[in-house]
Amino acid sequence: MINHVSIGVRDVARSKIFYDAALKPLGYRLLSDGETSLGYGDGSVVLWVQKAERPVPSDMASGLHFCFDAPSRKSVADFHKAAMGAGGKDNGEAGLRADYGDDYYAAFVVDPDGYRLEAYCGAAK
Repeated sequence: MINHVSIGVRDVARSKIFYDAALKPLGYRLLSDGETSLGYGDGSVVLWVQKAERPVPSDMASGLHFCFDAPSRKSVADFHKAAMGAGGKDNGEAGLRADYGDDYYAAFVVDPDGYRLEAYCGAAK
Protein backbone atom coordinates (compact mmCIF):
# COMPACT_ATOMS: atom_id res chain seq x y z
CA MET A 1 0.00 0.00 0.00
CA ILE A 2 2.77 2.49 0.85
CA ASN A 3 5.60 2.91 -1.65
CA HIS A 4 7.90 4.98 0.56
CA VAL A 5 8.04 7.34 3.53
CA SER A 6 10.03 10.58 3.78
CA ILE A 7 11.16 12.16 7.02
CA GLY A 8 12.80 15.54 7.60
CA VAL A 9 15.92 15.82 9.75
CA ARG A 10 18.16 18.60 11.01
CA ASP A 11 21.51 16.96 10.23
CA VAL A 12 21.77 14.52 7.31
CA ALA A 13 25.32 13.44 8.20
CA ARG A 14 24.30 12.54 11.76
CA SER A 15 21.23 10.71 10.47
CA LYS A 16 23.38 8.76 7.99
CA ILE A 17 25.52 7.39 10.84
CA PHE A 18 22.39 6.36 12.74
CA TYR A 19 20.40 4.84 9.87
CA ASP A 20 23.39 3.07 8.29
CA ALA A 21 23.98 1.29 11.60
CA ALA A 22 20.39 0.69 12.70
CA LEU A 23 19.04 -0.61 9.38
CA LYS A 24 21.99 -2.82 8.43
CA PRO A 25 20.96 -5.74 10.72
CA LEU A 26 17.53 -5.69 9.07
CA GLY A 27 18.98 -6.09 5.57
CA TYR A 28 18.31 -2.51 4.47
CA ARG A 29 21.08 -0.44 2.96
CA LEU A 30 21.81 3.04 1.67
CA LEU A 31 20.69 3.16 -1.98
CA SER A 32 20.83 6.91 -2.56
CA ASP A 33 23.44 9.13 -0.92
CA GLY A 34 23.23 12.89 -1.39
CA GLU A 35 24.20 15.98 0.56
CA THR A 36 20.60 16.72 1.46
CA SER A 37 18.90 13.32 1.24
CA LEU A 38 19.46 9.63 1.87
CA GLY A 39 17.43 6.72 0.55
CA TYR A 40 17.27 3.32 2.28
CA GLY A 41 15.77 0.03 1.18
CA ASP A 42 16.45 -3.55 0.14
CA GLY A 43 16.03 -3.14 -3.62
CA SER A 44 14.18 0.14 -3.96
CA VAL A 45 14.09 3.12 -1.64
CA VAL A 46 11.36 2.82 0.99
CA LEU A 47 12.70 5.38 3.48
CA TRP A 48 13.88 8.84 2.45
CA VAL A 49 15.74 10.90 5.05
CA GLN A 50 15.92 14.53 3.97
CA LYS A 51 17.30 17.80 5.27
CA ALA A 52 14.35 19.92 6.36
CA GLU A 53 13.97 23.51 7.50
CA ARG A 54 11.26 22.52 9.96
CA PRO A 55 11.41 18.81 10.85
CA VAL A 56 8.33 17.45 12.57
CA PRO A 57 8.78 18.09 16.29
CA SER A 58 9.35 15.02 18.42
CA ASP A 59 6.16 14.05 20.25
CA MET A 60 6.16 10.75 22.13
CA ALA A 61 2.40 11.07 22.63
CA SER A 62 1.61 11.47 18.91
CA GLY A 63 1.36 7.75 18.17
CA LEU A 64 3.57 8.16 15.09
CA HIS A 65 6.21 5.51 14.57
CA PHE A 66 7.74 3.53 11.71
CA CYS A 67 8.01 -0.25 11.85
CA PHE A 68 10.58 -2.16 9.79
CA ASP A 69 10.31 -5.85 8.97
CA ALA A 70 13.15 -7.91 10.41
CA PRO A 71 14.22 -11.30 9.03
CA SER A 72 14.85 -12.84 12.46
CA ARG A 73 14.61 -12.23 16.17
CA LYS A 74 18.40 -11.88 16.26
CA SER A 75 18.22 -9.07 13.70
CA VAL A 76 15.66 -7.29 15.92
CA ALA A 77 18.10 -7.43 18.84
CA ASP A 78 20.98 -6.37 16.58
CA PHE A 79 18.89 -3.42 15.31
CA HIS A 80 18.35 -2.24 18.89
CA LYS A 81 22.01 -2.61 19.82
CA ALA A 82 23.22 -0.86 16.64
CA ALA A 83 20.75 1.99 17.06
CA MET A 84 21.85 2.54 20.66
CA GLY A 85 25.49 2.60 19.57
CA ALA A 86 24.78 5.14 16.83
CA GLY A 87 23.05 7.81 18.91
CA GLY A 88 19.57 6.38 19.33
CA LYS A 89 17.56 6.26 22.53
CA ASP A 90 15.95 3.16 24.00
CA ASN A 91 12.18 2.94 23.72
CA GLY A 92 11.84 -0.80 24.40
CA GLU A 93 14.46 -3.55 24.32
CA ALA A 94 14.13 -6.55 22.01
CA GLY A 95 11.61 -9.07 23.28
CA LEU A 96 8.23 -10.73 22.88
CA ARG A 97 5.21 -8.46 23.01
CA ALA A 98 2.53 -11.00 23.94
CA ASP A 99 -0.16 -8.31 24.05
CA TYR A 100 0.42 -7.82 20.27
CA GLY A 101 0.51 -11.54 19.41
CA ASP A 102 2.08 -14.84 20.45
CA ASP A 103 5.11 -14.45 18.16
CA TYR A 104 5.36 -10.65 18.05
CA TYR A 105 9.06 -9.98 18.67
CA ALA A 106 10.10 -6.33 18.48
CA ALA A 107 12.43 -3.61 19.67
CA PHE A 108 11.80 0.12 19.82
CA VAL A 109 14.20 3.07 19.52
CA VAL A 110 14.11 6.82 19.00
CA ASP A 111 16.38 8.33 16.35
CA PRO A 112 18.47 11.50 16.92
CA ASP A 113 15.60 13.69 15.65
CA GLY A 114 12.95 12.08 17.84
CA TYR A 115 11.34 9.71 15.33
CA ARG A 116 10.15 6.48 16.95
CA LEU A 117 11.23 3.32 15.14
CA GLU A 118 10.40 -0.34 15.59
CA ALA A 119 11.94 -3.53 14.21
CA TYR A 120 9.55 -6.49 14.11
CA CYS A 121 9.79 -10.21 13.43
CA GLY A 122 6.68 -12.38 13.57
CA ALA A 123 8.39 -15.71 13.00
CA ALA A 124 8.03 -18.32 15.70
CA LYS A 125 11.16 -18.91 17.76
